Amino acid sequence: MSMIQVVIVEDDKEILDSLLSLLESDGDIMVTNTFSSAESFIAAFPQISMDVVLMDIGLPQKNGIQAVAELKPKRSGVQYIMCTIYDDEEKIFNALCVGATGYLLKNTSPAEIADAIKTVFNGGSMMSATIARKVVQSFQNRKIQSKELEHLSARQWEILNFLDQGFRYKEIAEKMNLSFETIRTYCRNIYDVLQVHSRTDALNKVFPKK
Repeated sequence: MSMIQVVIVEDDKEILDSLLSLLESDGDIMVTNTFSSAESFIAAFPQISMDVVLMDIGLPQKNGIQAVAELKPKRSGVQYIMCTIYDDEEKIFNALCVGATGYLLKNTSPAEIADAIKTVFNGGSMMSATIARKVVQSFQNRKIQSKELEHLSARQWEILNFLDQGFRYKEIAEKMNLSFETIRTYCRNIYDVLQVHSRTDALNKVFPKK
């Protein structure tokens, strides 16, 4: 088996250092680059080679889920494992919807992290047992029909995440470097897919409050 090229996106230096020392001792894995923000990773993405990305969710500006939503369509073969302190089922569900293939808590054992990298590289998906249970709960709690979910693109999920965080169209346009009109068109298309007529209805349908 050739070496698995891994990129780590993590803003906590202590966690980054421990991941590096763990993965250095594994003969099948080579960490090629590390980044402390989604923005720096996105800027370098076209120039670097990678198989698997360990992606922190709680990054300083753009979060890990938004970064995956943006980058997964550009190179679908790259696999993303979300590393996070959150076992929040909405975050898990959103990460999986935008294309992540693994989701691990930061207190996961070192052996499990190396195992997760190899598993997603070989076409599987990996999550800790507590996360897997949360995913099942999330799908059980969801009223939205899977047919509708399948028709939402990664870009539409990214916009829905911004809407859920309370951003207005103009702010979303600035964050995504798109025009106000483009965002408005995206939102109209999202409402059509979800068969709703307003932002509130869309968010209630996709992120039902318990």
